[in-house]
Amino acid sequence: MSPDGITLAHGIGGAKDLPISPSLAIAGAVAALTVSFTVLAVAWRSPRYDAATSGRPAPRVVAAVVDSTALAVALRTVGFAVFLYTAMAAVLGKDLLINPFFGVFYVWWWVGLVPLSFLLGPVWKAISPVRTINFVFAKLSGSDPDRGVFVYPERLGHWPAAVGLFAFVWLELVYPYATELGPVRLWCAVYVAAMLLGGALFGNTFYERADPFEVFSSLVGKLSIWGRRDGLLVIRSPLANLDSVDVRPGLLAVMAVLFGSTAFDSFRDSTVWVKFIQSTTVSAELLNNVALLGFCVAVGVVFATGCMLTGVGVEQRRSELPNQFAHSLVPIVVGYFVAHYLSYFVEVGQSTLVLMSDPLSNGSNWLGTGNLTISYWLSYHPTLLANTKVVAVVLGHVLAVIAAHDRAVRLLPKRHQLTGQLPLLVAMVAFTVGGLYLLFAA
Repeated sequence: MSPDGITLAHGIGGAKDLPISPSLAIAGAVAALTVSFTVLAVAWRSPRYDAATSGRPAPRVVAAVVDSTALAVALRTVGFAVFLYTAMAAVLGKDLLINPFFGVFYVWWWVGLVPLSFLLGPVWKAISPVRTINFVFAKLSGSDPDRGVFVYPERLGHWPAAVGLFAFVWLELVYPYATELGPVRLWCAVYVAAMLLGGALFGNTFYERADPFEVFSSLVGKLSIWGRRDGLLVIRSPLANLDSVDVRPGLLAVMAVLFGSTAFDSFRDSTVWVKFIQSTTVSAELLNNVALLGFCVAVGVVFATGCMLTGVGVEQRRSELPNQFAHSLVPIVVGYFVAHYLSYFVEVGQSTLVLMSDPLSNGSNWLGTGNLTISYWLSYHPTLLANTKVVAVVLGHVLAVIAAHDRAVRLLPKRHQLTGQLPLLVAMVAFTVGGLYLLFAA
């Protein structure tokens, strides 16, 4: 797990690994989006998703278990135990790539949050060690963990989370010492300190809006079937759940960082970029920094432009529309995570489980997982892997079009509901073509 290890290991894989026609995949994806939009325009003329009314109550037994104190304590205990165990490996372990701290940090924490949140909802909120520490400190001091010294400023919204996410992807993708124990350990220490300070100042509201991993997990969790309505656990369709995303400043910035950084991760392994890096005298580190920021900004600008051009006749200011539609990017981000990280997560995730038994890298087998055999079944079936990746990207974009369309028919006047959405559709098509191009070019 080094700039030549972890970052290449989690790449999508080159065209040789994708035994399908790139032109056919891109043409099919564009056709799927166009057909989806056409069908929606004809058959979907009024909003169908309403977070305030959608969903049916979960079975009483399920709700009782999910809302029980015992489960909450168990999840916090597990989360904190993994945190302490990993911290031990970070502090006492050797500065080697076989230190499981790297796998927990880059694989289980970053990538693993996606499938867990997709299946179970906002997992990080339930297991977050910084929430647990803040809760303990608050109880010891006789204060309320939900309330801080100050009220969290509404204007900040999710901007701190966007900055935190960018700091993570910068460390992972462009920082030249991303697999040296010292810098990664320092990053984690700064994260924990910032979260504890924020929790003390603003209470749990800070975590909901500013913790990069809780915001990330909660957004992905909106694609699960589990939701809340007036505090009640409900089961509803993922798209109806997605409609319940709170619109706050910085929401688009969060999505742009998630989407743009994943796209850059593919692009930096492409032949075009590698040849350019080799042919120029400019520092590769500087170019990668500029490119990472450029990808994130480009995603935000393209999407914001499409949204603002969409806003014909709306009562809101056009500058507010990008955040109104930003929730529709969640399926795209999840689709790209599947396409980009699937084999990486499965294989390196298993490797991390093996290494967890030897946190001090001295040949121990504390957890009994040291002798497990890693399965490379996915890599041995490239056609299945390639098709899964393409389907994930296309399905993510189709779901994004549906989510955006439902929001558009709610915001746009009837006379502009069809033509008004065309700029946003163009932006979606551009994302699809660009994403699939990078999928094959990496």
